Amino acid sequence: MPVTVQIGAKSVGEDHPCFIIAEAGSNHNQDKQLAKELIDVAAEAGADAVKFQTFSADKLYSKKAPRFTYLKDANVYELIKSIELPREWQQELADYARAKQIMFMSTPFDTEAVDQLDAIGVEAFKMASFELVDLELLAYTAQKQKPVIISTGMATLGDIEDALYAIRKTGNEQIILLHCNSLYPTPEHVVNLRAIETMKRAFQLPVGFSDHTLGTVIPTAAAARGAHVIEKHFTLDRQLAGPDHQFALEPDELKQMIAHIRTVESALGSGVKARAPEEAEMFHKARRSLVAARKIAAGTRITEEMVAVKRPGYGILPKYKKLVVGRVAQMDIDEDDILTWDMV
Repeated sequence: MPVTVQIGAKSVGEDHPCFIIAEAGSNHNQDKQLAKELIDVAAEAGADAVKFQTFSADKLYSKKAPRFTYLKDANVYELIKSIELPREWQQELADYARAKQIMFMSTPFDTEAVDQLDAIGVEAFKMASFELVDLELLAYTAQKQKPVIISTGMATLGDIEDALYAIRKTGNEQIILLHCNSLYPTPEHVVNLRAIETMKRAFQLPVGFSDHTLGTVIPTAAAARGAHVIEKHFTLDRQLAGPDHQFALEPDELKQMIAHIRTVESALGSGVKARAPEEAEMFHKARRSLVAARKIAAGTRITEEMVAVKRPGYGILPKYKKLVVGRVAQMDIDEDDILTWDMV
């Protein structure tokens, strides 16, 4: 079975509640008050962590990078520059999140970001899918000896093996993988939720799902299929300017998704097929058992015509009908009496 990874006070893995990351990402729009409002929303919704992204356009993209269709051919460098999280905010946002009793996280995209986040006491590092192949950055992050959560959008199992090797060389075994699709938004037919189980079997690690589909159905389904972590983008308003608002959940939707995931977890149960204690009344009153089809006088040998199968269910089970037929009634039995063994 996959191992359990400890993130602060939260245990992540089999038989533990799904760890839910509310992904604020760059949806702060370089407005500190908006960033704090996002933290408020994530905390109120019941998320375990709220996560931002710590990147620098100068370190992330070449100024000659080609344009992306989904970004409507905007200049990538300029766009990324406009949504950078001011790094001097991070301590204040982390303190604010802790005051709201929600874990603060941010995805680092360079070594300086790793050092800064480590310095403000983040409980874990979340690495983006695109950085999966930057083995030096993964190793540098893993050297902090904190849990490393890795999104695996577009990755093969071989790509993931390379990343795991780079991390484990540092002696860090606290690793969580997230199945992911690098499309914004992701069409449902591309999602491939069965990959969650494939990754669990292949790597024997906690595996979750970083979701970019529209709505709440797919992440809820991922939780039902055993995802240990759910990460989902959210925003205050999908109409706000910025690349990630349009496919993000609004506050009520985030709250609904988390409520649905918790309901699904409650419904999953132990896997043991048995009667629940709450079913006791229905078990006794609504199942069928053997009853007298007519009056039967004491001393009468019981024939098949004298026995019917009806509700309730606290009499002799119907499967024992052949054992009852041919026996002698030990007392007067009225029509519709529920037959018990002391009667025959």
